[in-house]
Amino acid sequence: MSSRILLAITGVLAAAVWAVAQQTPPPKQSVDKVEKPDQPTVFSLEVTRVGMLFSVLDRKGRFVTDLTKDDFEVLENKRPQVIQEFAAESNLPLRLAILIDTSNSIRDRFRFEQDAASDFLKSAMRTSADKAMVVSFDSNAEMVSDLTDNPDRLEKAIRDLHPGGGTSLYDAVFLACRDRLSKEQPSSKYRRVIVLVSDGEDNQSQYTAGQAMEEALKSDVMVFAISTNNISHGDSDGDKVLKYFTSRTGGRAFFPFKVEDLAQSFEFIAEEVRHQYAILYRPEPLKADGLFHQVELKVKGHKELIVRARNGYYAPKM
Repeated sequence: MSSRILLAITGVLAAAVWAVAQQTPPPKQSVDKVEKPDQPTVFSLEVTRVGMLFSVLDRKGRFVTDLTKDDFEVLENKRPQVIQEFAAESNLPLRLAILIDTSNSIRDRFRFEQDAASDFLKSAMRTSADKAMVVSFDSNAEMVSDLTDNPDRLEKAIRDLHPGGGTSLYDAVFLACRDRLSKEQPSSKYRRVIVLVSDGEDNQSQYTAGQAMEEALKSDVMVFAISTNNISHGDSDGDKVLKYFTSRTGGRAFFPFKVEDLAQSFEFIAEEVRHQYAILYRPEPLKADGLFHQVELKVKGHKELIVRARNGYYAPKM
């Protein structure tokens, strides 16, 4: 190809590019990059505060209710924290979930469960402020009564239960926390409590014990448990499950020797939720990393006192 022809082609291409450039409008500036000198730039940061609801007991199991804010020390990941708010004898409204095992394994004890659970709701709830729900679990977990302050509706839901099927304990804990208790916001304005009535055995759940525990901690739920396994005299696998859920969330597991003692265990729980402290603190350093943060709560200078509180929380992720 001759040099004249190459020059001609180059010239035609250059002319075409120039023509397209003249017809194409300049790119629009993105809206979020347009500067508006008459409006100041606003920066916002969500401040995270952690709430802890807990009980303090002496070595004889009696509630200690005369402590003040200065008596407590909070450590997050072993770092001291500053308590910003403190309340004794917490009067926060109660959001309570009764999880009742209706599997075949508890058939012979079921009437006692119903009677004790019904009496507990009557004694523990203040109809002007508190709400409760009932969840049954056998092969599936089912909410048989949503959160309500109507004790008659709750009692009917309990009386209408019938035992049969397998046991999906972990699913019941997971769903009660995720679908109902976690929705009660703001988190610092309510006491969220699960009372789990079961032998602790699970053979049907889709969720694992770890997943159910994570959901309970994320929802700031305190789990109490009453074992219906009054046959075993040692730590059965079911007993270990109940202790697992209660110890990490700040609750307590009860193991009555006789099925007739279920009512007394319920009474202990009703007494404990009326004798609690509540604190709020802002973590320092603040880490919105979505991870679990270990928390330890102590009474200064009183090693003989027992503090029951959850052992940490899941930080939000930003």
